[in-house]
Amino acid sequence: MKNQLHRQLRIYRYVIYRETLIDPWEHFWSFIGAFIGIFIIAFIQSLHFPPLENVFLIGSFGASSVLVYGAIQSPLAQPRNLIGGHVVSAIAGVTVAQLLPDIIWLTAPFAVALSIVCMQHTRTLHPPGGATALIAVSSGTKISSLGYWYVLSPVLSGCLILFIVALIFNNITKNRHYPVKRSRLRRSRRQYLKSRFERTKGTST
Repeated sequence: MKNQLHRQLRIYRYVIYRETLIDPWEHFWSFIGAFIGIFIIAFIQSLHFPPLENVFLIGSFGASSVLVYGAIQSPLAQPRNLIGGHVVSAIAGVTVAQLLPDIIWLTAPFAVALSIVCMQHTRTLHPPGGATALIAVSSGTKISSLGYWYVLSPVLSGCLILFIVALIFNNITKNRHYPVKRSRLRRSRRQYLKSRFERTKGTST
């Protein structure tokens, strides 16, 4: 039993080491993906809104780009978390803005806290989602006047843009895979369980 634990620990250490190795091309494609994703959202913003009205380009998309293009192996960067986390948080933020009085020290913490619980409940935890909920209650009349349309645009539409760009640039080389279905860590774990099952089956027969 002790030998098996040591062996599994060595496997995890090796896999974590390999997963954290990043070559210069990884930095390059992370830069290109983030640049293109935010560029598209900002370009749409410039076409439909005045320069001082940043309605479509919300700040939480910048934080999402860090995860989606720079930490694509993270569970928090996967499509369910990216899209679901923002949408759930936007709904929570707008609901708080609609139901509670416009008192920032009340609506802001309530929106963020509620968004965290909602993301946990729906298994869509995405840290930038907290910012999406906060923006819904703290960005003035332009955002608040959208009501629940805020959930569809800019939140959902922006998430879909980031997601589509991620599908392209996070799969452009053999070392980048998005969404992550079979990481090395999961694969080594499955191989270990499979070999253990086969050994158990062999001894029983």
